[in-house]
Amino acid sequence: MTAPLFSVLIDTFNYGKYIEEAVCSVLDQDFPAEQMEILVIDDGSTDDTEERLKKFGSAIRYLKKTNGGQASAFNFGLQHAGGEFIAMLDADDMWLPNKLSRTHQAFVSQPDAGMVYHRLYHWVDGARDDEVPTRDHFIAVSGRVPDSRFSLLCYPMLGTSSLAFRRRAIEDLLPIPEVLRTQADTYLTALIIFISPVVAIDEYLTKYRIHGANSFHGSADNLTPSQLENRIAIRRALTLAIGEWLRKRGIDTESANIRDYLKQWEKAQEIDRYALDAPSRMEYFRHLSEFPALYGELMTRRQIAYNYLRSFAALMLGYRHLHYFDEFYTRWWKSATPKK
Repeated sequence: MTAPLFSVLIDTFNYGKYIEEAVCSVLDQDFPAEQMEILVIDDGSTDDTEERLKKFGSAIRYLKKTNGGQASAFNFGLQHAGGEFIAMLDADDMWLPNKLSRTHQAFVSQPDAGMVYHRLYHWVDGARDDEVPTRDHFIAVSGRVPDSRFSLLCYPMLGTSSLAFRRRAIEDLLPIPEVLRTQADTYLTALIIFISPVVAIDEYLTKYRIHGANSFHGSADNLTPSQLENRIAIRRALTLAIGEWLRKRGIDTESANIRDYLKQWEKAQEIDRYALDAPSRMEYFRHLSEFPALYGELMTRRQIAYNYLRSFAALMLGYRHLHYFDEFYTRWWKSATPKK
């Protein structure tokens, strides 16, 4: 039997109400069905996932395992995958019909690329198609990312359903540390750039469903203390795993560019910790003033000025009351901006 070109890995845990849409979005691809295999990795679901998937018959391979989290599910699926390329899809998301064909074109156009990624819609569950937002933060970074400080600092960390990998390129990243019950996709995305070039497709090819139970989605203000503590713990495990992999490969994590690349996770940790335990004014000032210092080359002059003003406002107002400055600045900017 000829090996498939693409192995599609759909990871799921108690997402029976979404899984059929996810599978159908793969079956509806404008890509030859005989050149792909669909592996659904059920990470120990206790709902009706298995029953719902029976309708697809031999069109999918259903692989059930004991619950272990996202990294465990990916590792299990990869053991059974035979494709040259690995495309990933979370069970609560959906692909647009040209996802695989555009991804394949990108891999063919860049034979040394280890990963292809693209934009995704942030789709609120239940919204109509015409209500799906068409803008999000995305900077299309392609090539050998570590060769450029600018590329390292603006390289985006996108979710599972926008990622596809050349199988041989990720062998050195496997197995993914199974302590990562979530963020296994981030582990691959963060490190693939040190192995091979990547290709960004500046198109929307996936709908990322926001439904209130996303494992890592949401601002610190909208999460419970237990959710924040879990996110902090997972991010700590993630940064330790990334740092360990880099050091084992002789990559200096204290060099300026790599240190600043890794700083993004440190800053995210601080934001979540502050939501649990408010920082002092001086600590919060240091936290805020680091953003323009680190990422100034990615900002406009107005953004730099705003960030420094906000830092000094934190010295006067403190963490709990900084929103007064934000509200004042927003009103002032609206009044100062000429209406079109």
